[in-house]
Amino acid sequence: MSESKKPSRSLAGIAGIVAVATLVSKLFGLVRQQAIAAEFGVGAAVDAYNYAYVIPGFLFVLLGGINGPFHSSIISVLAKQPKDEAAPLIETISTLVGGLLLLLTVALMLLAEPLVQMIAPGTSPEVQAIAVEQFRIMAPLAVFSGLIGIGFGTLNASDQYWLPSISPLFSSITVVIGVWFFADQFGPAVLAWGTLAGAVLQWLVQIPAQWQSGMGTLRLRFNFNRPGVKEIQQLMGPATLSSGMLLISVYISLFFASQLPVGAASALGYAQLLFLTPLGILSNVILVPYMPIFSRLAAPESWSELKQRIRQSLILTAITMMPLGALMSVLALPAVRVVYERQQFDQAASQLVSSVLLAYSVGMFFYLGRDVIVRVFYGLGDSKTPLIVTVGGLILNALFCFLFTKPFGAAGLALATAGVNVISMAALMWVLHRRLNGLNWREIGLPILGLAGSSIVVGAVAWATLIASQRVLGTEGLLIQLLQLSLAGLAGLGVFAAVASQLRLPEVDLLVDRLRQRFFKRN
Repeated sequence: MSESKKPSRSLAGIAGIVAVATLVSKLFGLVRQQAIAAEFGVGAAVDAYNYAYVIPGFLFVLLGGINGPFHSSIISVLAKQPKDEAAPLIETISTLVGGLLLLLTVALMLLAEPLVQMIAPGTSPEVQAIAVEQFRIMAPLAVFSGLIGIGFGTLNASDQYWLPSISPLFSSITVVIGVWFFADQFGPAVLAWGTLAGAVLQWLVQIPAQWQSGMGTLRLRFNFNRPGVKEIQQLMGPATLSSGMLLISVYISLFFASQLPVGAASALGYAQLLFLTPLGILSNVILVPYMPIFSRLAAPESWSELKQRIRQSLILTAITMMPLGALMSVLALPAVRVVYERQQFDQAASQLVSSVLLAYSVGMFFYLGRDVIVRVFYGLGDSKTPLIVTVGGLILNALFCFLFTKPFGAAGLALATAGVNVISMAALMWVLHRRLNGLNWREIGLPILGLAGSSIVVGAVAWATLIASQRVLGTEGLLIQLLQLSLAGLAGLGVFAAVASQLRLPEVDLLVDRLRQRFFKRN
């Protein structure tokens, strides 16, 4: 756990574990959203759930998520602590955080009605009443979010990556069970109860692994003056505020969505899942292994290697996100139809959700690229700079939503998010350039521009393949749509592989070598 300790797994090994576990978790998340779409469609029940989920659910994703401020802060501090100090440190932090979040939970339950009215002032009384009920049910997510986030950090610090990446599937499983078996009995409230039950299960499965690794128990400790506690607080406080600004960003989007016809908030939720499912898998593959590396290279004498790791992580981000964003942009409608269009989810809903998905897809690289740079700042022990940039982004987000909502509808809210991520990433890169006494812009920028050009070709090839297959096979039928989606996606990825290989990037060669080693091992 000390600074000199070497990781027992390679970067590729960690990425592989995280990728498989996250893939399974995200697939269950997709099944969950399919069940919700089939049962409730795009309407009042799902709109209300999205409004109710803003605060408690945001805390759950933010504080309890991998790469959140709790997770990142715990890893950064434990990487520099002796192992025998880990258990009392984690128990103290858990006591402090759990107590504060318990008070927050009580406040959320008492203020549920005015908070929902503030989040969705333009929606109908029926939707607001459903949302208030769901909000109160999910308020305890605040407590479990902090405990889960601390647990994720401790498990990753002890070289355990499978459980943190796989455990979110419990939330999906409980929601699916609720929708399938109890929706007729409990109505829209089943979404909230299923979400809360999933959070409880996520926390419970962490406890045995945490105990076995010697990373603390459920013991209460009140020694809040420990040096490690203060260091975590110094990182966690601004990092939580910085990430917490995203809550205001979500609020801004839903505020404007509540002014649109019923279904806008639902469309944002359905599109975000399709957007975040592959992004979440790939972001964990990139961010989880690199976070300890950025922390270990924080000293000025290691900045030369740190800059190389920054370049490597950004190019890997471009290799994965740019072609994926291009494919998702041109294949948004058939993808939405394949995933969601059944029972209560009709063609009109598919058109609405696909327009939002297209807008999100445009900014995929910048969405993850910004997160990569933020983790570099966390590794350097600086969480204030991301906070300042995020506050500026909030102002831009409100302005962009105001400008884009009227001409583009729900898709304008996604475009506003993409625009903010572009500007925020540029600002963070400039500050990091000055902090590290200069980044090599040529080494970073030219490969990314080459990958961007390749991705444009990917989109064009996928679109042409889709149109050609639709003229031959038509556009109706699940199997036909799935075949067309597969053909267009494979055609685009094949072209990207051919073009990207000509760029002679070591990151491309590294990725290919790892795939060969994993899937074509010799006996």
